[in-house]
Amino acid sequence: MSAPSLALQQAAIRDYAKQLRLPTLGSQFVALAEQAIKAKQNHVSYLEALLAAELEEREHNTVVRRLQEARLPKLKTLEEFEFQQAPHIPAALIRTLAEGDYLKRSEPIVLLGETGSGKTHLATGLAVAKHKSELNRVTNRWTRYELIVIDEMAYVAMSEAAAEMLFQVIAGRAERAAVIVTTNLPFSEWTTMFPNARLCKAMLDRLTDQAHIIETGTESYRFRRTLAKKGSKASN
Repeated sequence: MSAPSLALQQAAIRDYAKQLRLPTLGSQFVALAEQAIKAKQNHVSYLEALLAAELEEREHNTVVRRLQEARLPKLKTLEEFEFQQAPHIPAALIRTLAEGDYLKRSEPIVLLGETGSGKTHLATGLAVAKHKSELNRVTNRWTRYELIVIDEMAYVAMSEAAAEMLFQVIAGRAERAAVIVTTNLPFSEWTTMFPNARLCKAMLDRLTDQAHIIETGTESYRFRRTLAKKGSKASN
């Protein structure tokens, strides 16, 4: 197929995707097609990956939107709650509730106590735990690949929901599947890009365990390559 014909075909697919409200499909079908060719996947595997990407993005956006709509005073997790400082609170029961079965049974939860006793933290943590079960469905897909590459990690600041999803992906692959990460930020500065320092530390712990850490230096490889090419042309 000629380049102009291919361009028209791709434009038509993007237009169809827009009309069908499949934005991720429209933005990723070319890249995923190239990956499928390199991996020698058949058309069914390619279609599965494309639809999975669309569904994953929708579920991720749903989780983020619901967390925003909840207008929680501050996003806190049950992992952050120091149960040892409040031994009278039934930690086992809270963790059982976090599994979400009470939602299926439509059972109310009442947290009764004085100001500062942890009511809001526990309520927020249980709400976030509910969204974690949805996040798990999204991130489970990323644990199946033999290798994933995360380019320019910690290059821009991440929201709490995005950081949580990324952590689940990395934690789910720890000692089970490989990951390649590129970053221009020293590990000591990663906390500036993640809203939760404890989550960032846990992520680094899993990423660096048994990792091959290769420093590429501070001088721009691309810049040196450009200078070398210009020097070569000048000598000719």
